[in-house]
Amino acid sequence: MISSVLAGIGLGLSLIVAIGAQNLFVLRQGIRREHATAVAAVCAASDAVLIAVGVSGLGAILHAVPWLIDAVRWAGAAFLTVYAVLAARRALRPSGDALRVQAADDEASDRTTRPATHPARTATRLAPVLLTCLALTWLNPHVYLDTVFLLGSVASTHGDARWWFAAGAMLASIVWFFALALGARHLGRVLATPRAWRILDGIIAVVMFAIAVSLVWPH
Repeated sequence: MISSVLAGIGLGLSLIVAIGAQNLFVLRQGIRREHATAVAAVCAASDAVLIAVGVSGLGAILHAVPWLIDAVRWAGAAFLTVYAVLAARRALRPSGDALRVQAADDEASDRTTRPATHPARTATRLAPVLLTCLALTWLNPHVYLDTVFLLGSVASTHGDARWWFAAGAMLASIVWFFALALGARHLGRVLATPRAWRILDGIIAVVMFAIAVSLVWPH
């Protein structure tokens, strides 16, 4: 049992730690300090559902419907391209995120002197953030390949302990996403200038577009 849990944790971390669209979005929300825990919860819950699908054997059914993965692949590429364009526009035309992050730091330091009814910044509404997070997760075919097919296949080798393996992989997902979202807050002061945010958004634009191209480029 313990060995299966540890194996699940190890493989789960090896699959989700790599830089990707989902991780970059969690990182950005953590730095912005906007709905970071909610985003982490959505990512972890989505992974848990996909892992359960793979371990339960439903991954074989999805594998028998190749057109579904192709549809997700093209939809994901289109969404990532749009997101890359928006990030590139933010990089070329600073949105003031750095000033809002700094304002949040200032608010934390002098909260006793600032009226509670005068917030330092206007946060993005929760619904659009969660919808973007869901799209980045469920429109990424690599997520299905990693969680449903790969983890599901490896879990089957653990026999009756396959659900302990799945539990380990789910635990790895929870720990990673919450650590990324909450740990990113400490980068706020590093990104306390418009130039730093422009660089971050430029990197996000390049990575998102590269992933979009990789989804549709012939292998």
